[in-house]
Amino acid sequence: MSKRVAIVSVAQNAGAESADNFYDQAYRVAREALDKAGLTREELGTVVTASSDIFHGGISCANSYYWETTGAFLKNASRQDGESLFAFFYGVMRILSGQYDTALVMALCKGSENPPNDACTLMFADPFYQRPVGLTETTAAALQMRLYMEKYGVTREQCAKVAVKNLDNARRNPYAHRKGDYTVEAVLNSGMLADPLTELEAAPKSEGMVALVLATEEKAKKLTDKPVWFKGYGSSLDAFFLGDRDLLNGQLGNAAARAYKMAGIGDPGKQIDLAEVTEPYAFQELMWYEDLGFCGRGEGGKFLDSGATAANGSLPVNVSGGVLANNPYVSRGLQRIVEATLQIRGEAGQRQVDKQVKTALAHGTHGFAGQCHAVAIIGS
Repeated sequence: MSKRVAIVSVAQNAGAESADNFYDQAYRVAREALDKAGLTREELGTVVTASSDIFHGGISCANSYYWETTGAFLKNASRQDGESLFAFFYGVMRILSGQYDTALVMALCKGSENPPNDACTLMFADPFYQRPVGLTETTAAALQMRLYMEKYGVTREQCAKVAVKNLDNARRNPYAHRKGDYTVEAVLNSGMLADPLTELEAAPKSEGMVALVLATEEKAKKLTDKPVWFKGYGSSLDAFFLGDRDLLNGQLGNAAARAYKMAGIGDPGKQIDLAEVTEPYAFQELMWYEDLGFCGRGEGGKFLDSGATAANGSLPVNVSGGVLANNPYVSRGLQRIVEATLQIRGEAGQRQVDKQVKTALAHGTHGFAGQCHAVAIIGS
């Protein structure tokens, strides 16, 4: 039984709307990941996919639709729905079980064929009380943002700076969907979605086929000269009803604590070299800084202002542009792992940070106001 699991190859497609069909996009990304690892479909041990059926896929029994094009046909395979960082850990566990020496993990989302994100997230709400009043991820986030600003004195300008930073970072990412040289004023004037959230402070709707190949330690050393090792993982789920939750004290801290314990991290602000976090709304990146232990409670805005999370800062966050730049709804957590892997391997191209990245954090979230969180730690 392998005690270590490595990422040996990664692949992804661009987030902008494409005329290519779902099958072709999924096949090319799966094929690229396997080719980079030097594996054939027949040699592959198992497949784990992440996708959504009706809500973000428009397909009933999604894996029945794409199973063969991802290499999973007639293999022991599984599908996960929701946050794709769970699929990453499922793949890790299959390797650790000793039953397989390789696994292909994929997340699939073709946003251009889906309804608007909030037309889907409205369906997440309780059908008797919350759905009739129009509760969506965006309206829930607006409530959370207002509460966060009023309690801690965080300003709208500080929240907008997250979008400015991430969309500027995205200009160096060929896979990013939305990118540009924006000012704080442009972000704040981009159109109100739900007070106080504006359009550029919310993630777009993007394409997203993402894949990675996992292997045992013995197998990884045969497949790549640059294995990236799984170090730790944690996840946690909050209560369903928004009114039953403390929106400023969610479950990310619990998920992070579990991942840090497994990875042997006692001081995340100093031991983590780079983070890729899922920030569907700009202000949430500030909150996630705090929950991840990068700064104190209520200090996310000041931490951003210090320059620490810039691409050339002491702890770069979302050098890829993050979810504000590219938001394939189901695939976004796994995409954070892919981006962190590229940084560790020094293969991130123009978005590569100057310092050596030995340990990186990837984060995914799902549900109203960060209802569910997952955190993974990987390293060289």
